[in-house]
Amino acid sequence: MNRSLARLLSVVFHPLLLPTYLFAFILYFLPVASISLPLQSRWIVLSMIFFTTFIIPGLGAFALFRTGFIDSYEMDRREQRSKPLLFTGICYSVTAYLFHREPVFDHLFYFVMGIIAASVLLAWIVSFYWKISAHGIGLGGVLGILLALHKVLPEAGLLTPILATIIVSGAVLSARLALHAHTPAQVYTGFVAGLLLVLTAAGIAL
Repeated sequence: MNRSLARLLSVVFHPLLLPTYLFAFILYFLPVASISLPLQSRWIVLSMIFFTTFIIPGLGAFALFRTGFIDSYEMDRREQRSKPLLFTGICYSVTAYLFHREPVFDHLFYFVMGIIAASVLLAWIVSFYWKISAHGIGLGGVLGILLALHKVLPEAGLLTPILATIIVSGAVLSARLALHAHTPAQVYTGFVAGLLLVLTAAGIAL
């Protein structure tokens, strides 16, 4: 794969952007009646998710870079990944807690955000021993959530998005390999771990 295309795919489908993409899908693609939140106010929730799952973690990574805790935003070195992942996991956990605390949000919001937070914390724990692919975990988690939603809402017509996610996942994981950011084992283990984490949690909670 061309390195420019590989870098583009890695940026467009960066793990910090996946929660926003996923909730945009949930808020605007699923049948309107399946979400109790009024349609006209959903953009406010999506903006909040973008702020807490992308802007704040991004600013945290910038602060760590400026203070010398990391020497690259790509965090190629395994030992530099723990602090950004922990900070991101805390941001995601706080977002999940807010969804749980406020009754205006559907249980689905808390479940999805909680699973995303758990996947980041899993990557954080693994980062002490191994450089697992955060892209892989994120994309595997997205696929798992779509499969869980398809089981709960078979009328939502999710087969096409599921197929698209599989194709995108293959392209992004190939991009990570083309950039030599990870080994095949790190990429595929991350994807399978994210997928199994979601399917296990869905089997228990849904």
